[in-house]
Formats: sequence, C-alpha cells, structure tokens
Amino acid sequence: MRDFPSCFGENAVQIADSSSSNSNGNRIAQNLVTCVYQCRLIGQSCLITLTWSKNLMGSQCLSVGIDDSRNQSLCKVEIKPWLFSKKKGSKSVDLDGSGSSNLIDVYWDLSAAKFGSGPEPLEGFYFTIVSNRQMVLLLGDLRKEAIKKSNTTHTLGPSPSISNGVFVAKREHIFGKRVFYTKAQFCDRGQIHDLMIECDTVGTNDPCLILRVDTKNVLQVKRLRWKFRGNHTILVDGLPVDVFWDVHNWLFGTNPGSAVFMFKTSLSVEKLWATQPLSHHTVSNWSHPQRLQHSLLNHVGFSLFLHAWKQD
Repeated sequence: MRDFPSCFGENAVQIADSSSSNSNGNRIAQNLVTCVYQCRLIGQSCLITLTWSKNLMGSQCLSVGIDDSRNQSLCKVEIKPWLFSKKKGSKSVDLDGSGSSNLIDVYWDLSAAKFGSGPEPLEGFYFTIVSNRQMVLLLGDLRKEAIKKSNTTHTLGPSPSISNGVFVAKREHIFGKRVFYTKAQFCDRGQIHDLMIECDTVGTNDPCLILRVDTKNVLQVKRLRWKFRGNHTILVDGLPVDVFWDVHNWLFGTNPGSAVFMFKTSLSVEKLWATQPLSHHTVSNWSHPQRLQHSLLNHVGFSLFLHAWKQD
C-alpha cells in the first residue's frame, strides 16, 4: 500500500511528470493493476496488496505484499509464472521468523488463465493465501481446485465468500487517445460495470470531460481548463460514489503525463467533505498513502484509482 501515489494537488502533477518524461514505449511498460484486500491475519487487520504487471516483452509477474495496521511490511512474495514456467505452484512464508505459528501458505494456478488487454487474469485461475488451514484470501473462479489444493477446512456453499478478504482498493493504468475504457466495480463483490472516460484535448480551446457508466452519462465537466481538478458525487447501484479528477497533465503538462481519477464509496469521505472546507490542502492530504491506508483499515469502503495515459 505504501507505493500508492498522491493523486491530487501538486504532488500528483510531479509524480505524473516524472513517470511520463520517458518515451511512449516506457509509458506503456507501466501496464499494471494493483488490488488491495483487507484481511484478518495472525490476529490483526492487515492489507494484502497484489500487483499484476506485464512488460513490453509480454512477460507477466505477480507481486504480493502484506502490511500490518502500523504500515509495517510483514512479507513480500514475487511470482513470475511466465518467465520461469511456474504457472502453478505454492510457497510458504514465515511472517515474523517465529516458526509455524505465523506461517502462511500461498497457492496459485494460472496455467489455464484467460486475460483481456490488461495483466490481470479474468477467469480460469485461482490464487489463495492460507493461514492455519483457513483461507485468508481467495481469488479466481476455480474455487473447488483451490480448496482441494490448499487442504483447507472450507466447503463450498451458496455464498461466494469463503475467505475473510474484503476488496478495498484498486489502481489501474489505462490507455487511449480520446476515449478510455475499463471494467470497474465500486464495492467489494459489487456488480462489474463498463466505465468510459472521454476527453478531447486536441484541436479545441474548450475541452470537456465526460464520464459514462454502462453507456449512461453520469458526469460532464465543461470549461475544463478552469476545472481541471475537482470532485462530484454520482449514484451507481444505489450507492453514492465520490469522483475526483486531476487532468492537469493533459492540459498543461510539458510532457504527455497521465490524468488521475479516483472513485470512492466510503461514507467517511462524505463526512470528511461535510466537516472540512474543500481546498487544495484537503484533497492532497486525503490522497496521501498513509492516510489512505488508515482509511482502508478503519472504514469498509472501496477506492478505485485510474491513471489515464494519452497515446499519440
């Protein structure tokens, strides 16, 4: 979680500029998706961060990090199934060196995984973390195979949840010229929606930002040069979703950097804006990585971060 960048304010501009100063090929190399899950592990609340990545050569990698409530790293595991042909396997990790009492087991099977345009598998796989024969986190649609392989005490029932992991945040890089597409959900185990961001910044003096969910216009920002940073609340699946945007790099950046969008469903955000004046300082603090982690550990909500890169 500690590598989540600030999304708004001048820090966001600097981060985006630094990562976009290289060639267009290097920008595309940032094809990665980071997912964060809140779990109970060794008697405490922890954040498990999975980063799926793919480079220009097509090699894919999965990095796993576990942080405790004090923002201290408990362990890191890196799986490179496509480089070393380890599409299926397991690994045991001792969280604190104390022996079997804090031992966790990681199991994965990506041998039949199917992918879209991004590095994150869509189906035909499982990934699970087990502690004391209890599933801490289970991902993928091959649930029976995961339970059998991990030798856990779970049995399949009508509920899709057989682990205590809660999906609390996702960060994704998306690419396009004028229109950007992705699949998005706005809460743990929520419905998956088609999300589209449209913004034409070439050949116009008055660019406009349009956001669509399942082809429905939910947000339109005119006079974008004056409103290049802002926030608005939309309604998705009956839930209020706070949308924050920063398109400064698209409009004023010396290098073709990324715009940043954040979607958040936690009610704590609404309370924050209700009790504090909207200001540049407030937005910058809210997106600070440590504050984000504190929020994720203390509020059951969901945050989606999108880095939108314009391609030539």
